[in-house]
Amino acid sequence: MSTISREESFKPAASIRELIGPLIAIIVALFMVILDTTAVNVALPVLVKDFGKSLSVVQWTITGYTLAQAAVIPLAGWLSDKYGAKPVLNISLILFIFGSILCALSASVEQLIAFRVLQGLGGGMVVPIAFAMTFRLSPPEKAGSIIGMMGIPILLAPAFGPIVAGYLVDYVNWQWIFLINLPIGVIGVVLCWLLLPRFPKKSSVSLDFWGIVLGPIAFAGLSYGITEGGESWTSARTVIGLTAGAVALILFVIVELTRKKEPLLELRVFKSMPFTRGIFVQWVLQFVMFGLIFMIPYFMQKLMGMSAFEAGLWTLPHALAAATFMPIGGRLYDRIGARPLVIIGLSLVAAGAFLVSRIDATDNIWMFFLPRVLIGSGMGLSYLPINTFLVQSAPANLVSRVTSLTSAAQQVIISLSVAGLTTIIANRTSNHIADGMNPMPEAMTAAFHDTYLVLSVVALAGLILGMTLRRVKVHSAGADEASQQAKSESAMLG
Repeated sequence: MSTISREESFKPAASIRELIGPLIAIIVALFMVILDTTAVNVALPVLVKDFGKSLSVVQWTITGYTLAQAAVIPLAGWLSDKYGAKPVLNISLILFIFGSILCALSASVEQLIAFRVLQGLGGGMVVPIAFAMTFRLSPPEKAGSIIGMMGIPILLAPAFGPIVAGYLVDYVNWQWIFLINLPIGVIGVVLCWLLLPRFPKKSSVSLDFWGIVLGPIAFAGLSYGITEGGESWTSARTVIGLTAGAVALILFVIVELTRKKEPLLELRVFKSMPFTRGIFVQWVLQFVMFGLIFMIPYFMQKLMGMSAFEAGLWTLPHALAAATFMPIGGRLYDRIGARPLVIIGLSLVAAGAFLVSRIDATDNIWMFFLPRVLIGSGMGLSYLPINTFLVQSAPANLVSRVTSLTSAAQQVIISLSVAGLTTIIANRTSNHIADGMNPMPEAMTAAFHDTYLVLSVVALAGLILGMTLRRVKVHSAGADEASQQAKSESAMLG
């Protein structure tokens, strides 16, 4: 591997062989972060029990993590340009490792939530910087091969996350789902330091300070208000959270639309109606997908009595189906466009969610096999096409800002999905208890059924919106980036 000693001498790799070292370093870093994204899901029942808190509180270990990622994803490009991509990536990995250690040492759920936020601040920057590095290192004519090399381990990470975490929770303790990041992270930092070249810095415009402040306040406030709504929609905490979030969101939109140079998120892309319709479809898919990924393991453990490891193993049908159909969706997109793939994909997801809503706590566990295959197939078939569609439907002068917007928005949607669905489960459980059902398992099982049906209806709404998508002209500069970014985003969705 050729070493670039001066920032000014940086050149893309001349061959795949020269890329092997840097790609190994990047893949190790990505694998660790993406593995951790899905790992905590299977630990939720244990965390609820160990800390003696409700699911509405413990789910903030996921919501806080994703909101932290949403806050820093748009900063990744600015920091890389100002300080250099390699040192920023290494600092992000160190921050992620440090956050992981603190998570393992948490003595209360409040500490765990705070340290998960710290972990998310580091992990959120790893993915966009790593993919930006890959694009800058890759010779243009080898882009397809490199995407394939990157895609396989990145798609495997979310499948292994719940399995590894489930084993550690059952046979060691939950702290090790964070401590395992220490050896992997140290290896990643060393490899990145030794194998990655120095990338040239760029002159950067001023930082969007108000965007950085208002964005996280808006999304955290709304998520908090929605979560508190599970107890009471008229309580002071609910009203304050929703009001503060709504006001901050309005101010955030005003600031971003009126800022002339480099806003934190480029909201002007919403002037394109094809893009707007497309991103709403993407949000529906993300909301439903992560909602199911979040809910099903909890249902399996809490109501069906499965171990965390067994629940983790049952993510494999979903992940393998998604990995199988993703390249198929990518190839078909060039021939038939996004609309038929989105319609078929969301139909499969809606059908899978509906079938899950028919499963009782006393049913055979194999009842989950077909629904999980349908859900994974639907996600794999539609996720790459809708991401590519978004890049191609954005105004040509704003294409480079689309992936930052969609990546940050994904984390916000995930947080709202977890918070919103937790609230629905809490409300419906209370309603069923009031109707005379026993709290466990009847009332909670019925509440999960209701929530699965909500997700099925949301998926059908996305399907209807997907029917409005039209084929768009291709922006060749952004098409390959969309393909690789879609793989990273869908991997993080499991």
